[in-house]
Amino acid sequence: MAALEPGTRAPKFSLPDDKGHAHSLSEGLAKGPVLLVFFKVSCPTCQYALPFFERLHQRLAGAPLSLWAVSQNPLDHTNAFRREFGVETLPALFDSDDEGYPVSNAYGISHVPTSFLIEPDGKISLSGVGWSQDDTAAMARRLGQAGGEPALTLFGPQENVLAFRPG
Repeated sequence: MAALEPGTRAPKFSLPDDKGHAHSLSEGLAKGPVLLVFFKVSCPTCQYALPFFERLHQRLAGAPLSLWAVSQNPLDHTNAFRREFGVETLPALFDSDDEGYPVSNAYGISHVPTSFLIEPDGKISLSGVGWSQDDTAAMARRLGQAGGEPALTLFGPQENVLAFRPG
């Protein structure tokens, strides 16, 4: 199954965070747009991409939106990844292997990282499979608008950022 396309209604879900508290899509959408980034700790492209999503999360702290990294790994492995790659403030939710990754399957995840920007109406407006600088910049611009920063740029002019890297 391919990842869900823009225009598709996002599947509802509820996933626990690292403290066991459940977070649902409807809870996130009540605040504003939701950005989901599915990842695995062993994925080199995830190791490259997640620090950029961490940066985005930090720049938009307090804005009316939700950014969640959805881990397909156990808590201890995910926490080690977060420390190693400096992804410590971006909230992590956990899609359980014990349950057959129900949320990943509902979203059609076949490669990681895969990201979805979900608008308050519940529809996916942007998605990306693997790392794409253009897709990530577009998501950052949209979230910047929602957060009151319409000119938000995620990448510095002198920063050497890969244009694309498959997941």
